[in-house]
Amino acid sequence: PSPSFPPQKDIFPPATHTVVDTIESEFPPETFPQSIHSVPLESIRHPAVEIIPSLTIPNLTVPSFYDPPQFQPYGGIRSYLGNYGQELMTPLQARSIGSKLENGLETIFVAIASYRDFQCRQTIESIFTRATYPSRIRVGVVDQYDYQVDTPCSQPQVPCEQDPKQILCKYKSQIDYYQMEAQYAMGPVFARHLGNRMYRGEYFTIQCDAHVDFVLDWDTSIIQQWKSARNEMAVITAYLSDIHDSMDAEGHLIRKTRPIMCQSDFEDTGVTMHLRHGQQPEGPAGIHGEPTLEPFWAAGFSFARGHFVVNVPYDQHLPWVFQGEEISIGLRGFTYGYDYYTPETSSCFHYYAKADKTGKRHTVKLFWENAKKLNRTIVKKVEQGGMMRLNGIIHMGQPSVTEDSWNHMDEKKYGIGNVRTPEKFFETFGIHMENFKVESHLCRFVGRNMHRIWKQYLRKDGMGIDYDRITYRFKDPDVHGNTWQKLLP
Repeated sequence: PSPSFPPQKDIFPPATHTVVDTIESEFPPETFPQSIHSVPLESIRHPAVEIIPSLTIPNLTVPSFYDPPQFQPYGGIRSYLGNYGQELMTPLQARSIGSKLENGLETIFVAIASYRDFQCRQTIESIFTRATYPSRIRVGVVDQYDYQVDTPCSQPQVPCEQDPKQILCKYKSQIDYYQMEAQYAMGPVFARHLGNRMYRGEYFTIQCDAHVDFVLDWDTSIIQQWKSARNEMAVITAYLSDIHDSMDAEGHLIRKTRPIMCQSDFEDTGVTMHLRHGQQPEGPAGIHGEPTLEPFWAAGFSFARGHFVVNVPYDQHLPWVFQGEEISIGLRGFTYGYDYYTPETSSCFHYYAKADKTGKRHTVKLFWENAKKLNRTIVKKVEQGGMMRLNGIIHMGQPSVTEDSWNHMDEKKYGIGNVRTPEKFFETFGIHMENFKVESHLCRFVGRNMHRIWKQYLRKDGMGIDYDRITYRFKDPDVHGNTWQKLLP
């Protein structure tokens, strides 16, 4: 059974503003909520078939990307918002994205990718019942399940006719489901790509897993933290802490620590080698009253303005990719001008299998089960094809991998921007692509030190950190000492 949640509140506060939000948009406000069925669906080839055309996998009918009519005179929404990252968005362009309720309250879209997960419904219930203002929330679920065996995430405990107060019933107009037969699942990258397609103009976006519980008043907390950064390009992101000892039965936050993204190293060999963020350190926040800048992006929790998923959607053409998604989105977002922050306090927590004393999470199926249905050689070829494209796009490919050896389809749509270069990221944070090594002990710099130095370079209009003014290059402090000390304000 799902845990008990407190009664919902829906008392509207006075609207607050960011720098960008004080600018008048040149477009009329979007309506809320909008469904994925408000525009025609489209048919796409399954990404595995792009690599191995002989595979007998049918085309998929999927939601169309958010691209409303008002942007068509500019060539579409991506052209309007900085022309696919060729230029940094202007405050006016950024202001064009984001619906609000009639009282000025910003809306939130929550994207959930679920693979045969029994806690999917519980996650949705937590989102709505623990929000201060559930009327501003819309949830999009990519529900990959076995049609013959599993219960879909959309099914309430009893029919809505019997109990219309159930969360899935009460807020059904604010929940969209994209249902997909589990046997066609190709990993979290493709699932989250489908989740990005479900966005419909909300002011803020969240990405999380299907086994997460939110704290009481999470929506007002995370929005206030985001606004306190005074950075339109801020993305609050972290590996979620385990739910054990993190909040009480009513959802009140009791954990006094938070994780920070600062640990990364190369993993695997050959064409599938990639930069992976390992176990991240956790401790009390060193910066108070605002989130803390960090270099890396995490897939398990990401909170940003709506234009983040418009500008940096998950790549449609990366089948069977599991590790590597985070450096892909993180670097692409960096080149578009986005900055990553860890929250001062957490808004939700994760159910990890290793800490689950009930053992239930150990029984949840993983998409890897589909590999058993395919020839091992085919699986390896699909995985290698996806990883060569992933690394090639973000300039992290092996020297032996030539440009003509990987799929360049839709590279403009899923590629890097021109606001910053991947090489700027590598040299700033001690990543050496010439020998695939990283400078050790980056976590000593990330946190208070990086935040205090980087904050000086936040653009006056709030449109991100100006990396053109940053010349610092991280070096291992065990070898070179604390080279950042002279830069602290």
